[in-house]
Parts: sequence; structure tokens; C-alpha cells
Amino acid sequence: MLLLIDDDIAVRTSLSLLLKKEGLDVSAVGTPGEALDILQAQKPELVVLDMNFSNDTSGVDGLQLLGQIKKQYPDLPVILITGWATIDLAVKGMKLGASDFINKPWKNSHFMESVRTILQLKPAENTPDVVPAARKKLDSQFDFGAIVGEDPQMLRILETVGRVAPTDASVLITGESGTGKELIAEAIHQNSRRSRQPFVKVNLGGISSSLFESEMFGHVRGAFTDARTDRVGRFELAGKGTIFLDEIGDLELSSQVKLLRVLQDRTYEVLGSSRSRTVDVRVIAATNRNLEEMVAQGNFREDLLYRINLITLKLPALRERPNDIPLLVGHFVKNLSELYARPLRVEREALQWLKQLPLPGNIRQLKNLVERAVLISPEDVLSLDHFRQQYQPSGTKGTAGLPEVGAMTLEEMEVRMIERAMTFHKGKIARVARSLGLTRGALYRRLDKYRIPYSEEES
Repeated sequence: MLLLIDDDIAVRTSLSLLLKKEGLDVSAVGTPGEALDILQAQKPELVVLDMNFSNDTSGVDGLQLLGQIKKQYPDLPVILITGWATIDLAVKGMKLGASDFINKPWKNSHFMESVRTILQLKPAENTPDVVPAARKKLDSQFDFGAIVGEDPQMLRILETVGRVAPTDASVLITGESGTGKELIAEAIHQNSRRSRQPFVKVNLGGISSSLFESEMFGHVRGAFTDARTDRVGRFELAGKGTIFLDEIGDLELSSQVKLLRVLQDRTYEVLGSSRSRTVDVRVIAATNRNLEEMVAQGNFREDLLYRINLITLKLPALRERPNDIPLLVGHFVKNLSELYARPLRVEREALQWLKQLPLPGNIRQLKNLVERAVLISPEDVLSLDHFRQQYQPSGTKGTAGLPEVGAMTLEEMEVRMIERAMTFHKGKIARVARSLGLTRGALYRRLDKYRIPYSEEES
């Protein structure tokens, strides 16, 4: 049962009909007193709460009632709805525990999307004392083929991904560089209802404030001096699909305002055009920075943080799950064995040594270490010495046997390996992606990025 609290009978009637049409049971009341009576007598799954119950449009009435509800029923989700919306009011509501904030007049599709998402996510979040499902069980339910790991922390994250993916909830993925944030974002998309639609990655740290609107929303010819042709923005490219906002902590404040407006109103304007367009995308953001600290320092907007983190996934550093290191090494070696047609294997002593490394670069650093060992070693059995020769602790200079810095960048190595894999597997995209540990979407993006030719037809 859903509890709808609004003093406007027209609003109560309209939303009640909408919710009942969707097969939901609704109780609608017009005063805080009636609402508290129902809360004591029944146990609603969700509350939809108006912010004003008098001529005062400050939202104080709604915030007071929200505070009472959350104090007595802390796990009960609440959606705030008001015709006098301000960003400040939204932040205050979110701080008190509201799950979402919707403006009047609302869009039925947006409203129902929020309701469905919150109801689907209502079961209690996984806690450390809950034993996670086995990896085999998760793999039987979801497509997690590109993610390697059996550590309990990772399994809990994958369980949450499985629950979150079918919804349209915004997700914030945090964690150190190299922990696999993009892979988790792709897994959310791959297991969602939008999986057949585009997955568009945007590195916000690489977009200056002067180019933000053009990059994200597009521009029309003549919008500014160098706009010689129309440009399609990233939000339009991601239409009906998912947009992955990577490095969101690096976004400049002036651009944060523009992004918030889109996420709040779900509309935007192409630069140089006055016609508003509607956004229909799933938003996933990621950062390796502490956004709460940035908010306290005034470097990140608090209202934007509340808008993007309905669900937060914090990925553990690789040193926090050392037992996954042999699995990752085995995965990388298997792919490289196929790529180079070599029967590669790693000695147990080497695996034990790798488990002890701090690896501040996490999975990315481990993968690079394994690749260098394979490329440099003439032998198919990789020993401890092979890895020792290629390992460079953070903050140290080159060691014997390590290629000179600058001799080969990670990007050059990636291009080389993709080209070798394309040749070895005769351009069969699915096999190439599997051998490299990528999803097909991720491989296509790299093929386009590096301008590596491929056939549109997979065999």
C-alpha cells in the first residue's frame, strides 16, 4: 500500500488514479494528522508527501512531517512533491531522508519511474554480516562475464548491481583509480531494460566549462564562431540508453549547475537553439574523489550529489581483496595465451608474491604488470623473477629489466593487443572481446577510438 499526502483534492485524485492504473493500492489523505493515523494503523511501502499544507509556501509543513515520519519509521521511503520547488528545499528534504524530489506539475512517466524504482529497491541493503550469494548463482542470474572476483565484498556489490540494474535509479560508483568502476557501470547497463540501447561514456574531467554545453547537449551550426556544422550532444547519443559520467568529481562548478538542471528537470536545450528537448537516459556517475569532503570545501554542489547518489557503490581496492589477485592473473594470462598462441602459466610462488603487493594502481596496474611480464619473457612459464623484473613500486625509478619510461605507453600496448587479437580471431568481435576481457560494447568503443578497422557483420 502507498500513502499519498496532499491537501489538494485534485492532486490526490489525479495521483490516486495514476497509481491505481499501475496496479498499486493507494490511501490518500489531506492532512498530516490523518497521515500519522494511517501510519500507526497500517504499514505502507512508500509515502508520497506534499510539502505545503497552508498558505505558507516555504515547505516547512512538509519538512516537519517528513522529520516525524523518518523518526518513527526510518526505513520507510518518502517521495517529496511540491509546486514551490527550490534546490535548497530539495537538499533539506534529502538530508532528512527523502528518497526523491518531484516538482509540480509532474510528468506521469517520471513520477511512476520514481515510484517503481524506489519500490524495487526497498528491501534492506546488503550489510557486512549477510553472507553473499555464491558467484555461480549470480552468474546464472546476471551477465557479469567481464567482472572477475569471488571476494565477499565484490559479491555483495554484484548482488546490489543485480537488484539496481532493472530500475532507472541513478548510481554513484566510487573507488580508487583502477578498481573497475567502468566495468561495474557497464554491468549495470548490460543487465538493465536499456541494454539494447547505447551506453555512452563521458570523461567529465576532460571537458572544460567553455565546451561543456556543446559536448553534452550539442550545438547547431552558427551557435558560436567555430560551429560550422550541427553537433549531436552526448545526452542525445545516449537517448533511451545509459550515460556514464566518469570523473564527475573533476567537473567544474559552473558546469555542475548545468548538469544539475538537466538531471532535475530532465530537459535541455541544444546550444544555439531555443527549443527544449526531453532527456530519457539512465545516469551512472563515477569518481575516485571524496565528494562529501568536496561539498564541505565548496568544490562540489550538495544538491548535485543528492541527485546522483540514490544508490552508491564503493568498490574495494585490490589490496582489500588479495584472494582475487590469483583469479585476475589467471584471467589475464588466459586471454594472453589465446592472443599470443602460447601455453602460458604462472608459478605458485609468483602468485603468492603478487598477493602481497600494495598495487596502488589496482586492477589496471596488475594487468599492466602481467602484460609486461608476458611480452618481455621468452618463456611460457612465468616465475617470480619475471614479475619482479617488471614491477616498479610507486615512487621509485626504473629497475633492471624494466623498459624505459616512455618506450611503450599503456595506450600503445592496448592498440597492439587489440590488433593482435583481431588478427588471431579473424575479426570475430565476440571472440576478440572475450579474449581481452571486454564487453563487445567496450571493444567497439576502443576500435572506433583507435580507428582499427572491423566488419559490422559478426560471424
